[in-house]
Amino acid sequence: MKFENVLDDINGFGRFQKMIIAISFISRFSLPCHFMLNNFIAVVPSHHCNLTALYADDWAFRNLTPEEQITVGVPLRDDGKLSSCQMYEEPQYHLLLGDSNDTQAEKVPCQGGWVFDNSTFKSTLASQWDLVCDQKGKDKQTGTIFFLGVMCGAMWFGSLSDRYGRRIMLLVSYVFATLFGMGSAFSVNYVMFAVMRFFTGFSITGIIIVTSVLNVEWVDIRHRKMVGVIDSLAWSLGSISFAGIAYLVRTWRLLAFSVTAPLLVPIFTWRWVPESARWLIANGKLAQAQTSLRLCAKMNQTEEFAETLTPEALSLVIKNEKKDRVYTYLDLVRTPVIRLLALRTAIVWFSVACCFYGISFDIGGFGLNLYLTQLTFGLIEIPAKFIVYYLLDKIGRRKTLGGALSFVGICILINIFIPREMATLRTVVAVLGKGFSSASFTTIVLYTSELYPTVVRQNGMGFNSAISRTAVAVTPIILMLDDVWESLPKVIFSSLAVVGSVVAWTLPETRDRCLPETIDDIENRRSGEKLLLPSKQCLAN
Repeated sequence: MKFENVLDDINGFGRFQKMIIAISFISRFSLPCHFMLNNFIAVVPSHHCNLTALYADDWAFRNLTPEEQITVGVPLRDDGKLSSCQMYEEPQYHLLLGDSNDTQAEKVPCQGGWVFDNSTFKSTLASQWDLVCDQKGKDKQTGTIFFLGVMCGAMWFGSLSDRYGRRIMLLVSYVFATLFGMGSAFSVNYVMFAVMRFFTGFSITGIIIVTSVLNVEWVDIRHRKMVGVIDSLAWSLGSISFAGIAYLVRTWRLLAFSVTAPLLVPIFTWRWVPESARWLIANGKLAQAQTSLRLCAKMNQTEEFAETLTPEALSLVIKNEKKDRVYTYLDLVRTPVIRLLALRTAIVWFSVACCFYGISFDIGGFGLNLYLTQLTFGLIEIPAKFIVYYLLDKIGRRKTLGGALSFVGICILINIFIPREMATLRTVVAVLGKGFSSASFTTIVLYTSELYPTVVRQNGMGFNSAISRTAVAVTPIILMLDDVWESLPKVIFSSLAVVGSVVAWTLPETRDRCLPETIDDIENRRSGEKLLLPSKQCLAN
């Protein structure tokens, strides 16, 4: 007997499953806000040296208008703009007469801090802690620190949720993400903020991978793709909403608080989240699995089948491996088929993440302000995911993923040859590339959760999530290669998309197939399409 038989009897997509999905949707809604938070709080507003305190004893300077004070106190760069990091050692009053010659004037670094333009942002990390000039780049580093936390958290939560269960680790993720997110908003210095952001990313990744797996493990075969797309839509709607939140909240502390506060809701609703029955059975906790499944049958109004859910019957669901064995990441490399699967999914995840965030971070080609760009990126994901919903069953996971990555590579490659003067065409191509990259991300999350067996599914998700976050950390470095050759980043991203597409075509199809429960389910079927049994065949077993 397979777990799919059990779900088929008690309704694998009833009120019980919809409750789980709704709770998951609420918790995932605020996650993209944290991922894109640095796009707004790490902005460096235009700035120049603060002159007021230094020239306070100069009577003539005090009687000048603010514009005149800047003229005599702040030198111009070669491009005609005000210097951000230098000032005149002494006021140059002759500049008020139209004399632009300041070659003899002594210029020194800013002595009294900086004055920031707060017309767009009331406060940012840069204006809060003067992260400019010799401290330039520290605000951007917090983004890398955040994603390093996400990478570490993926490995940690992936392993522990396979060992201790999905439900308890989900609560840990909720609580820690809320505490560290709030801690970020109330940080008193840069170091504290960086530490808080690391652990915020560390905690948030647990919400992502645990909810993805928990949802898939509770629904029947027919609705797995719907659940995958719904999870992904929560991310897209969160991205769209974030544009509005960021537009209304212009101070970095309040913005960090605003995107963290919604996590208090899932902490309250966690009490209704059930443990994965698949995980309970796989780990020999048959009595607890029976309780969860009977609750599911009651909510789905299929109580007539509840009496058949005895521990003895459930023990037949997984019978090939020891139920008291502890699985770790080493189990992803111990056996040949799982090892090859882990290698292939890692390559695809790295490619998908690099392309997705490479397009997301390179927003200069849009010609829009920051808020419109955020809104546009969120909006383009909606139609992409509805198309994915149709294609997942129509042509399957493998073709959808491989095709989407191919089109991502093509879009990026095309933009290499479009002149910068044709900004509208470049923007259209970039938006299409963003849509295809979003489609590939939606597919790979669902696909991966279906490829790995229950006993190491969270380990597999954690491993691949860590690979994707490594890609995110590498992406800014790739983008900086435009100093070597302007088109080099696009060539790299396009090549990665092609490589990812080729590898994706080698993965086994999971459409209408039962989820594998044990490592033996994978290792005993080594021939391509036979890796996963068709749903009708496994339900008959």
